[in-house]
Amino acid sequence: MKMKKLLGIAGLTLVAGAFLAACSSKSDSSSSTSKSKTEVTFATVGTTKPFSYENSGKLTGYDVEVAKAVFKGSDKYSVTFKKTEWSSVFTGIDAGKYQIGGNNISFSTERASKYLFSTPTASTPAVLVVPKNSNIKSYDDIAGHSTQVVQGTSTATQLENFNKDHSSDPVKINYTEETISQILGNLNSGKYDFKIFDAPSVNSIIKEQGLTNLKTIELPSDEKPYIYFIFGKDQKDLQTFVNKRLKELQKDGTLTKLSKEYLGGDYAPSADELKIPSAS
Repeated sequence: MKMKKLLGIAGLTLVAGAFLAACSSKSDSSSSTSKSKTEVTFATVGTTKPFSYENSGKLTGYDVEVAKAVFKGSDKYSVTFKKTEWSSVFTGIDAGKYQIGGNNISFSTERASKYLFSTPTASTPAVLVVPKNSNIKSYDDIAGHSTQVVQGTSTATQLENFNKDHSSDPVKINYTEETISQILGNLNSGKYDFKIFDAPSVNSIIKEQGLTNLKTIELPSDEKPYIYFIFGKDQKDLQTFVNKRLKELQKDGTLTKLSKEYLGGDYAPSADELKIPSAS
């Protein structure tokens, strides 16, 4: 009788041990799966609607929603989003603090020397924004007039180069940290003379803020302007993953859907346009 009791207890112990081992194994497996994902931080400004902005305290916008779609369901990467200043998107990637950045970022040879680029996420044709009573009718008329730009942007570089060729009557460049919404508001109230920016952003802000004093002028371009995600030079695997997903999202219509929803039109790249830009 005593022996049977001992065997019974031993049996229960074995069953309990097996059960705990199974639970432990399941837990370890789940933990291992979770830990096996590479953590990726996506840096964006969060104040440049329609590309990145806050809605009810949450980051959204075209760049953010495309990134969410890219990483959705990935068993390799886990993404978090970080709101930061424009210049810190780049310095943060330089320091390895962020692995990927997206905020209406255009290509430049200088950037290509420091960062890897994705294939295009959208096209963003530039427009010249002026008051309706302005005597500026084209890009050739901006000499001697004033504007606001954020330092380090492609527009700032463009106007700095313009001034080198028009040193006798340069554009009056006012560097600022204000958002594009604030800049267009200043333009609407007559504080400055013009602004060069992308059509999706401008059209969205003019409509949303009721900036009825402004009009846009299309700017001719030899090349179609695109925006991209950027990565640190050590993130080639991440670049490959993102580009593969962008191809899938272009094919299934997700990029077009998000473009219409956030950019106000179909600015999604075609399959033929999904190429990594080259500095050459």
